[in-house]
Amino acid sequence: MNAMNYLGYVACIEYDAEDHILVGHLAGIRDTVGFHGTSVDELETAFHEAVDHYLDICKKIGQKPQKPYSGNIILNISPEVHAAVATAAETSDKSINQWVADVLTETVKNSSCTMPAI
Repeated sequence: MNAMNYLGYVACIEYDAEDHILVGHLAGIRDTVGFHGTSVDELETAFHEAVDHYLDICKKIGQKPQKPYSGNIILNISPEVHAAVATAAETSDKSINQWVADVLTETVKNSSCTMPAI
């Protein structure tokens, strides 16, 4: 797994072969928050410091920190796709919401930056 979680914030982690460091950035928010380390322990400390610093800066400037997503999604899809999703859900004996959640969860598990403990 190439992700870390702290205070509800998730970071995607990559290895920078040129500089021989681990590099991370917060995922799921529009603000840019990055950090790095040469070991997992150093990376985890830097991640915690980056999140804490982000929250402190937001407080100092009077800006609400962006929060990880709420869990609600609104989608606009074509009627044909909607019908296909409804049929797939029904034949799987699931609600549309549960079917879509299962498909998205499986897709995220197979992506390059997955959230821990989905």
